Amino acid sequence: MQKINHIQFRNGSKEELLPNLKDDFPYICSYVDMNKYIGGFAPWHWHKEIELFYIEKGTLEYYTPQGKLTFSEGAGGIINSNVLHMTKTKNKLENTIQFIHIFDTTFLSGHQGSRIDKKYITPFITATQIDIIPFFPTDIEHIKILKLLNDSFKISNNDFSYELKLRTILCEIWIEVLRISDKKLKEKNTYNKLNDKLKMMIVYINEHYSEKIAISEIATSAFVSERDCFRIFHDCLHITPSQYLRNYRIQKACYMLSNTKISIIDITHLCGFSTSSYFGKTFKDQVGCSPLKYRQYWQNNDIIRQK
Repeated sequence: MQKINHIQFRNGSKEELLPNLKDDFPYICSYVDMNKYIGGFAPWHWHKEIELFYIEKGTLEYYTPQGKLTFSEGAGGIINSNVLHMTKTKNKLENTIQFIHIFDTTFLSGHQGSRIDKKYITPFITATQIDIIPFFPTDIEHIKILKLLNDSFKISNNDFSYELKLRTILCEIWIEVLRISDKKLKEKNTYNKLNDKLKMMIVYINEHYSEKIAISEIATSAFVSERDCFRIFHDCLHITPSQYLRNYRIQKACYMLSNTKISIIDITHLCGFSTSSYFGKTFKDQVGCSPLKYRQYWQNNDIIRQK
């Protein structure tokens, strides 16, 4: 189980880069200490791989374009393929630990196009009405799957036949996921093009955040009007395009301040802010302290974050 305290992205995208996912074993198990994430959150991203998670300690909020769900200790859930999502600790003072399985569906089906893939995998991952399915310990229907999920993280890669044991229990979990989602799967599958448009605009912001960007340029990147651009961001993320751009710039600044020696003046311009004073004010409004104090805190605690 690898310890994770940040997200890597593919070049020119907000699709998560999963460098440890191997072709012959397309699976990753992660231990996530959300308090060691800069800002206590994982920014908006997506990946084609399935994400199964379990909250070991604390309380974590999951956001998707369809809304927010809150998961406390002992709860879990599944994120469907290519679903845009972000996570955030509910209380920054609370220690929040999460275990995650991320795997390509071929880990279960053997290969795309197999009978298992066609019958049990494809109907789920192509169901656009399903973005996230929660498992709560207060729901009697979820008790079995939560036990399986909890047990799955106790399998050690040093165990005899580790790979087979892991695949077996993930298949058992998948069967329970299909059972729980049966009603949802039977609903009309209405493809929402807004998610694709949103991803295109997010990718554009990711590529051009250091430049002066107009709303019209963000809208054009997804072939929509400015009005539709505002509507898509509002309906899916509940913020304006300008707020998303500002938040993303602050995220990039946080990373540079905590992980590099780049001067604050240079960070100002690299993150698309016109002046250092405007950057400082915006940063303090968003983060609660000055860029310098933020750098001092995180770089002084760098050793702690690596533990």
